[in-house]
Amino acid sequence: MMTTWWVWVVAGLLLLILEGVVSGFILLGFAVGAIVVGLLMWVGIVFSQSVTWLVFAIVSLVAWFVFRRVYGSFRGQVKVWDRDINDN
Repeated sequence: MMTTWWVWVVAGLLLLILEGVVSGFILLGFAVGAIVVGLLMWVGIVFSQSVTWLVFAIVSLVAWFVFRRVYGSFRGQVKVWDRDINDN
């Protein structure tokens, strides 16, 4: 079942929807990896099962690092609290 391209694309879209519900850029890398693997299979670049999972893992990891770098916390950024939640 994981050798058909549309399964990968649908899984990627479901992960994108889940990322909208559970924010934090955790599932976004997996979604990008699944969609890229699905598109590569659709174009005709057919992988063996192990190579498909390897490409998925590498693309997901790279996408996660890119999104973390672009949208994550920046170096030197400090959260400043204006007031305490216990103060009335």
